[in-house]
Amino acid sequence: MSRKLTKSNAHFKKALTRLPLGVASNFRYWGDDRTIYVKKGRGGRIWDLDDNAYVDYRLGYGPAILGYADPRVDEAARQGMEVGGVFALSTEREYEVADRIAKMVSSVDLVRFSNSGTEAVMAALRLARGYTGRDSYVILEGGYHGLFDAVLWATSLDRWDPETTDEDPPLVPYSQGVPELVRRLLQITPMNDANRLEDLFRKNGDRIAALLIEPIQGNCCGITADPEYVRAARQLCDKYGVVLIIDEVKTGFRVAKGGVQELMGVEADICTFAKAMANGYQIAAIGGREDIMRKYGNGVAHGGTYTAHSVAIAAAAKTLEILDETPALETIAAYGERLQAGMGRILNDRGIVHSFAGHPSMGGLFFAEEPPTNYRDWKTSDYTFYDTMAAHLHDEGVICEPDSREPWFICEAHDQSCLNDTLAAFEAAVDRTVEDLAGRKPRRAAG
Repeated sequence: MSRKLTKSNAHFKKALTRLPLGVASNFRYWGDDRTIYVKKGRGGRIWDLDDNAYVDYRLGYGPAILGYADPRVDEAARQGMEVGGVFALSTEREYEVADRIAKMVSSVDLVRFSNSGTEAVMAALRLARGYTGRDSYVILEGGYHGLFDAVLWATSLDRWDPETTDEDPPLVPYSQGVPELVRRLLQITPMNDANRLEDLFRKNGDRIAALLIEPIQGNCCGITADPEYVRAARQLCDKYGVVLIIDEVKTGFRVAKGGVQELMGVEADICTFAKAMANGYQIAAIGGREDIMRKYGNGVAHGGTYTAHSVAIAAAAKTLEILDETPALETIAAYGERLQAGMGRILNDRGIVHSFAGHPSMGGLFFAEEPPTNYRDWKTSDYTFYDTMAAHLHDEGVICEPDSREPWFICEAHDQSCLNDTLAAFEAAVDRTVEDLAGRKPRRAAG
């Protein structure tokens, strides 16, 4: 497929005069000559300014769970618009949506709303600190909890080689401008190592307010925690009086009606939701145990002018109704399974080693024989092959994140035509990647 980005390239030059990198978020910049601007989205596809059509598996990093411009949700949003917008006062729909969430997610007694996943996790961490009277917190390597200083830390694998060192990879701030002082409150540990987590709690448990965990890592290949590990974490939190925060910003209302907690049979003390709950309209939620949630308004601050905006809350009410009362999630998972099966056949035919991680509705493609069990395993993947292939997929009319750590998100509107187009594009992109890297062969199956 030959695509031209004439209009996107021209707009990029204009946008640079008013927007850093020509975009509203660093992650939307894909290079001076490859950054695209969206003209419209419908169903499981988007079109750029040059009218190039793409089957989209980014879906805004997951929010468009039913597909773009879903008429059921958009009609509900229009009804919400008629309510009047933002009042900094409450409306009836807040209770309706909170009640729906509490009935879908067994760990949730009470709900507060927010505007983004970042805001929700910020509020959850503050709540845990207020409830426990402690300041420190624990995150897992590879986890992503938003763009605020407390969690903008990551283990750096760039110069870390497990074959030449017994030391852990260094912990570094994800961005300039993150104060080193914040580091004093943070502990980080690998996923799926219950012994290390227990040792960490034994040494520091009386100072730790919360453990933040994504059991399916939404920004790291869909790496999935062993359910036994999550249950062990639950027990350790109970033992040491630590609040277990399960970050379901990406998994919530996507991998199951009750989220990843339902899949793994674990209940959080506090959980956060955002991406899928309103099919792209801006809303998030914090839910949890009643005794903890009642701290809001009883010592712990929480608020926001735009929280539970009448349009967003109406869209959330309709989206959650659809996800709860129709087989939408089964449809989404079934498509993801067919997609992975088709991709697997193409790779197997070429003897290219691969595996899949995560859930069919948000799966990661990993170029190694076994799926990763923690963030350090990403180092074993042939990510150069993936990143090269992703660029060719864009040229062939399929959008995935041009970074192997981001999962492929599925929506209800992805249909057979999307699948056919995707697999044809995937085959072409794989072959072009093999040609590009001919001097540096991809890892191939043994024998």
